[in-house]
Amino acid sequence: SPHWGDGGGGLLAALSALLMAALVLSRSAALSCLLTGGAYVALRLFSLEPVPLERARLVVSHDAPENTLAAVPQAAENGATGVEIDLEFTADGIPVLMHDSTVDRTTDGSGNLRDLTFAEIRRYNPCAKHRLWRDYRGEKIPTLKEAVLESMHYDLIIYFDVKGHADQAVAALRDLYLEYPRLYNTSVVCSSCQMSQADRNVITALTHRPWSISHLGDGKPRFESVWKHYFMMAMDVILDWSMHNFLWHLCGVSVFLVQKNYVSQEYVRQWSSKGIQVVAWTVNTFAEKMYYDNVLQCSYMTDSLVEDCDPHY
Repeated sequence: SPHWGDGGGGLLAALSALLMAALVLSRSAALSCLLTGGAYVALRLFSLEPVPLERARLVVSHDAPENTLAAVPQAAENGATGVEIDLEFTADGIPVLMHDSTVDRTTDGSGNLRDLTFAEIRRYNPCAKHRLWRDYRGEKIPTLKEAVLESMHYDLIIYFDVKGHADQAVAALRDLYLEYPRLYNTSVVCSSCQMSQADRNVITALTHRPWSISHLGDGKPRFESVWKHYFMMAMDVILDWSMHNFLWHLCGVSVFLVQKNYVSQEYVRQWSSKGIQVVAWTVNTFAEKMYYDNVLQCSYMTDSLVEDCDPHY
């Protein structure tokens, strides 16, 4: 794979670290070399190839209620080139658009989505708690297919964010790609390595926010226990190192979605050298958008293209 050569610095550092750790623990040069060589061969054999870079060169619209059909034409009107779709499932297995595992935050209903049938959630108003709810009467929680058809109608790139239930999501998306082949060139499946295994022609992405295990998005620690806090910070270091050194290649991704505070020109350049497209989230102020457009020249997701919004992590 040419991508190993382009991004070989990270891989070399990872293998060197493994070699040194094995040498210190085992005190056997032969065993250390064997272990490191075995890890390299395993990565070569089991890593998935990303799709060609030209297909992966692909923003997302607070101006309308999230995960509704009404948000799609509004995003297109405001100048977005793509929309994010959060994929979840009802109790009877229908793929629908919902960010949370419950319907409480965005609708006039209550309950766990996995305990509600499609007929039940269809009665809820997904715009009920939006600031512009009066402008969006009659909206219903859309199915995955409804949202895809609407997005394709407006020629928008679709980012499928798989929230959970990976096997169900892969099956639903695989059927969708077979029914609408144009999705192969106009969509990205996020946070699902299983999708790469199911169909290697699908553009896939990893989503990452550094320190997400030990800290909330606003920087506050997740855990009160001191030992647990520092243990989770250590896990964060391992996860971040793994994401940047081999998980991206193991999963065969073409896009890396990362929280916007960690993106720089050098960061974009490093990923580009590996053949990976960087997309930042969530860029919500005019100054940040200008920086991403003119300095970083990097794609980004935003809650609004027409006004500043509160930070979103």
